[in-house]
Amino acid sequence: MKAILKPIAMIASAIAIISCGSAESAPVTPADALLDRLEALVEQGKIMYGHQDTYMYGHTWKLEDDATDFSQSDVYAVSGRYPAVFGMDLGGIEMGWSHNLDKNDFDNMRASAVAHHERGGIVTFSWHPRNPLTGGDAWDVTSDQVVASILPGGEKHEYFMGWLSNAADFLGSIKTADGETVPVIWRPWHEHTGSWFWWGQKLCTTEQYKALWQMTYDYMVNERGLDNLVWSYSPGAGELSSAEVYGERYPGDEIVDMVGFDCYHSRSKEGYMASMKNALDISSTFAAEHGKILAVTETGHETLKDPKWWTEVLYPAVKDYPVSYVLTWRNACDQPNHYYAPFPGQESAEDFKAFAELEDIIVL
Repeated sequence: MKAILKPIAMIASAIAIISCGSAESAPVTPADALLDRLEALVEQGKIMYGHQDTYMYGHTWKLEDDATDFSQSDVYAVSGRYPAVFGMDLGGIEMGWSHNLDKNDFDNMRASAVAHHERGGIVTFSWHPRNPLTGGDAWDVTSDQVVASILPGGEKHEYFMGWLSNAADFLGSIKTADGETVPVIWRPWHEHTGSWFWWGQKLCTTEQYKALWQMTYDYMVNERGLDNLVWSYSPGAGELSSAEVYGERYPGDEIVDMVGFDCYHSRSKEGYMASMKNALDISSTFAAEHGKILAVTETGHETLKDPKWWTEVLYPAVKDYPVSYVLTWRNACDQPNHYYAPFPGQESAEDFKAFAELEDIIVL
């Protein structure tokens, strides 16, 4: 794994940052190429805006299965720009499903990832796998033996390795028409500082969590040879009482490329700003000490009740930190009040346009 946050030449424009470099300077692997692009953003003080499932569905629409056009997006409809970062989730791939847990066709997900890459953007995947011990979903925390059961020697180890194989098959299959493998930011085992997932804080020991991450990395990188993954570590912000808590289950510099956190505006503006500052203070210091890139891997304000949320809440919260990207959550088409980006007519739409036009915010 390459060292990161090294000194690099400044790139002349935001377009150059988002597009691929020349063949002479291209790093060996797709992951290295993506890391160089992220480094360039940090060096220039630019922050990419991202949106979960932006091409899959919006507030009032959903992509048809086996689609060939990936141009519709609530963000684009509002601003005429696409998010620079496109987030998706692999939940369900482990079961061999044709659609993920949010009813997205996996073929569409693969094709839209390629389309976004060719548009000049960056793709990131999280994973909410089902509970391999109980048969429940990712939020089934009825047993604290799940992680133990899938580690080497556990009763579900071989079964779970099949799940990892399915995930690796998909991540390695994201290729352009000419066979170029698309690099992705891979964010497994996230929000582990909370206890709402079966891999969370109270559901496994520190040693077990690190072993789970190491096992995932060894299989995907060393056994399967995937060289297009940028590995992202992202605790939940609500539990970050100290730097020690943030780093307690950190798997190690050799198997992590970037760090971040998930933080939502669920109560007051003041509470969100305080939580973001705390998490950014801790994570930015940690990133600097470990030579890692920083991102706000999930955030947002459900229903965007504040019409100036983008320029008066989110932007002030992140602008003074070396954040490579900030990703807001999804706009569900089947839940009228579950949206985190504006759509035409939504009260924060004009403010989002102003946010997207800020000099240090990158959209496509």
